[in-house]
Amino acid sequence: MHKIYRYTLLLFILAAPVSSQAQGIKPGIWQGVLQRPDGQKIIFNFESATLKGKPVWYVINAGERLLVDAIRQRGDSLWIRMPFFASGFALQVQKNGNLKGLYIKNYGVRKEEIPFYAAHNVTERYPRTQPPAADISGRWAATFNSGNGKTQQAIGEFVQEAGGRVTGTFLTPSGDYRYLEGSVSGDSLHLSGFDGGHAFVFTALLNDKDSISKAAVYSGLKATQSWTARRNDTVQLPDENTYTKLREGESRLNFRFRSTSGEWVSIDDPRYKNKVVIVQILGSWCPNCMDETAYLSDFYARNKARGVEIIGLAYERTGDFEASRKALIPFQKRYNVKYPFLVTGVAVSDEQRTEKTLPQLESIKAFPTSIVIDKKGNVRKVHSGFNGPGTGKHYEEFKKEFESFIDGLLNEPS
Repeated sequence: MHKIYRYTLLLFILAAPVSSQAQGIKPGIWQGVLQRPDGQKIIFNFESATLKGKPVWYVINAGERLLVDAIRQRGDSLWIRMPFFASGFALQVQKNGNLKGLYIKNYGVRKEEIPFYAAHNVTERYPRTQPPAADISGRWAATFNSGNGKTQQAIGEFVQEAGGRVTGTFLTPSGDYRYLEGSVSGDSLHLSGFDGGHAFVFTALLNDKDSISKAAVYSGLKATQSWTARRNDTVQLPDENTYTKLREGESRLNFRFRSTSGEWVSIDDPRYKNKVVIVQILGSWCPNCMDETAYLSDFYARNKARGVEIIGLAYERTGDFEASRKALIPFQKRYNVKYPFLVTGVAVSDEQRTEKTLPQLESIKAFPTSIVIDKKGNVRKVHSGFNGPGTGKHYEEFKKEFESFIDGLLNEPS
């Protein structure tokens, strides 16, 4: 494909209305493969189906089935727009019924294209040609090395089935890697995840049942990190409530931005007086923000009448209001968000994003971050990251602790 044609396809994917019903795409399970130039394959599964008379995909990652309902077909050309993250597929149906084309993602300042193909009726992600040499089920202390001297500590938690299939995730101080799925074949581990925002595969050599080496994570078109891990049942991450802090002497926030509906909203507006307010720092490009938004939307519906308000502050790929607004609206619609999303007008890449928007904070280090404000307007907690449903018990523990904390604030006098 010529470059101009590729970009035309990208614009079509991101702007095309969902109206035409695709024909001839076989229903059932497919194996999708993102082919990196270094030879690594990011593999995931999806189901092609029909919902209310229209074609849909369900992208499958372990326990998640992500609905993709923006699908168009014209002849043997197929366009799929992912629900979020400004990404999609431009494909052609092959004579044998399989699919081939490009996965295209818009990062605002650049676009990334990865060759993609998909085969029908292939249910396994990575082939299991040998019995697993070890069972990696359990908790692991992991270290990711970005190659520039910086490292990040993480916790890997995995469940391995008898045949070698593995599910799990990595937890970090800024959030989790969501749903991962793969297998152990011999002494080789492959785990992958794809949701339109994340696209990565973790590979590793199992030294024994307690240590992992020669490991790498391949993300998107070219990004690569090395990692190692050792089994550790008691490893802990830093406290999420100390990762982002208020500046010394500060106790309140002060901001005013336009919402996606165009109205100006301030934390000092009367609707927030004598209320417990949660300020959600997010971006439509952020998969963990997607998980948090799903939770907070439900939480708000259950607790608004009790005196809870939520405000979303969005930092997008661009500072342009209209472009940011268009990126955020699908989030709001998909999760039926009834609280306002405000466009800060400051790009997430801006190194001065904190100073320009929330100077009362030392630094916004993680997306998402939630700031809890009591009835008197004082900041009571700043929680960085979000352990979503892919983390299992950690997600349940977070909900229990968070809702108990909010209950306590609601019981305080105004």
